[in-house]
Amino acid sequence: MTHLNYETRMPLGQAVIDQFLGLRPHPTKIQATYVWIDGTGENLRSKTRTFDRLPKKIEDYPIWNYDGSSTGQAKGRDSDRYLRPVAAYPDPFLGGANKLVMCDTLDHEMQPTATNHRQTCAEIMHEVRETRPWFGMEQEYLIVDRDEHPLGWPKHGFPAPQGKYYCSVGADRAFGREVVETHYRACLHAGLNIFGTNAEVTPGQWEFQIGTCEGIDMGDQLWISRYILHRVAEQFGVCVSLDPKPKVTMGDWNGAGCHTNFSTAEMRAPGGIKAIEAAMEGLKRTHIEAMKVYDPHGGEDNLRRLTGRHETSSADQFSWGVANRGCSIRIPRQVAAEKKGYLEDRRPSSNCDPYQVTAMIAQSILLL
Repeated sequence: MTHLNYETRMPLGQAVIDQFLGLRPHPTKIQATYVWIDGTGENLRSKTRTFDRLPKKIEDYPIWNYDGSSTGQAKGRDSDRYLRPVAAYPDPFLGGANKLVMCDTLDHEMQPTATNHRQTCAEIMHEVRETRPWFGMEQEYLIVDRDEHPLGWPKHGFPAPQGKYYCSVGADRAFGREVVETHYRACLHAGLNIFGTNAEVTPGQWEFQIGTCEGIDMGDQLWISRYILHRVAEQFGVCVSLDPKPKVTMGDWNGAGCHTNFSTAEMRAPGGIKAIEAAMEGLKRTHIEAMKVYDPHGGEDNLRRLTGRHETSSADQFSWGVANRGCSIRIPRQVAAEKKGYLEDRRPSSNCDPYQVTAMIAQSILLL
């Protein structure tokens, strides 16, 4: 029976399950879930604590500690690492006044850990703040079973060629919409600037967009949106892969990126196309350096994705053009027609650190 070839089963029209057994948020106590980036530079960790009252501002959230030897950020003989809250959002899972708290990770000398790139990004954003840097990031991802096999793919063999899956509707081509819609609504309840979502070109692959965000807010919101995505998938018994090109998709399938849109006040003003075109020189000059920080493994992940095929540019060559998805930098056709707007950097990998990406773009265009 062919249907037995599909071992991953999502609930069909499942009713919402009250995972808290009818218990409402506590009337006075606050649960704050501290979220941080671990030693991989791409995975997230979290733990929760109770407050007697809701902190009024982010500085009122106390610094907390964790075992860095269990997250790849310390050795056992010196394992304590610190969490410094930097942004707080309404918790869409616990509801009430409970919070998700994005945190910096600090070593025993209260300096950023190796995978904490937020502080550098914040410094750059502060330096260029008068330009009003706006960002929007398009997060592509693949929904997979716990054995890392893409949702909707037969366990033996491959699905029909890509073409029918992008922005699709139907059980034979749109896999995991339950996860996508729940994540979308959860992000809205968390107060994130989620712009939209759609099914992508590879079956089981989806995308959501966060933005517009100004400065450091871009990195904070994308990391929290990723955390929410993993939590939602967890509830449905599946996982999310941010690998830009998993082994099973190494054939004629589109990889996953995190295309990053950028503009300044000058670019958004009438005649801003001149500033957009001028930005290409800085982006070209830092191309090699950018490719090393656009994924968490020094550019190795992107080598599997940026091949010049499947709507990508070549990793070793900078290029730009109007409405060209095969370039490093795309100027949307509407922007070219209106002679103002933004540019799209198509190089960042799906598992990139948004702090590093946004810092590199701002630095390349505005500081170097």
